[in-house]
Amino acid sequence: MKKLYLPTDEKTIRSLHIGDEVLLNGTIVTARDTAHKYMVTEKPKDIKPLLKNSVIYHCGPIVANESGIWRMVCAGPTTSIREEPYEADVIKLYGVRGVIGKGGMGPKTLEACKKYGAVYLHATGGCAAKIAETMEEVLEVRKLEFGTPEAFWVIRVKDFPCTVTMDSHGRSLHEIIEKKSRKVLESLLK
Repeated sequence: MKKLYLPTDEKTIRSLHIGDEVLLNGTIVTARDTAHKYMVTEKPKDIKPLLKNSVIYHCGPIVANESGIWRMVCAGPTTSIREEPYEADVIKLYGVRGVIGKGGMGPKTLEACKKYGAVYLHATGGCAAKIAETMEEVLEVRKLEFGTPEAFWVIRVKDFPCTVTMDSHGRSLHEIIEKKSRKVLESLLK
C-alpha cells in the first residue's frame, strides 16, 4: 500500500502503475455531471486552485449539516464513464492528477492521463459509509445551488483506499480485463 499525499506532483503520479493500492491523504474535491459540464463550459477560475495537483472524486455524497458544520455520512463512488465527454479537458484545464470513481473511463481520459500525468483510481462500490469514515473534515462546499450530490465538496481525507486502474503510461486495467473476458466469452460461445 502506497501513501499518496495531496497536493502531489507529476513525478509522483508517473511512479504509479495499474494495480498499485493507494491511501490518499490531503484534500480532494467531489464533482459529478453538472460540475464537470460547468468546468468545461464556464471555466471558473475559482475552482482551479482546488483541483491543481489534486484529485476529483466522482461522488454524490450524503451529508449532514450539524449546527452549521457539514459532515459526510456516506460517500461512495459513482459510475465514472458519464464524465468521459469532459474528463480529458478537466485534467488539462485544471491540472488534475487523479480521478476517483468506479467502473473506469474511456480512451479519451486514458490519453489525457498519459499526456498530462494523471491516474484513475478505483474506489470500492458499496462501501459508502466506510469511505466516509476516511473523510475527516468538509473544508467547504461550492455551487450548492447545483444540489447536494452535484456540488463541489472540498474534503480533507486520511487514508482513503483506492486502486490505480488507469495509469499515466497508457495502461488500463479495465481494458485488459474486458479483453480477457471477451476471449473467455467467445470460447464459451463456440
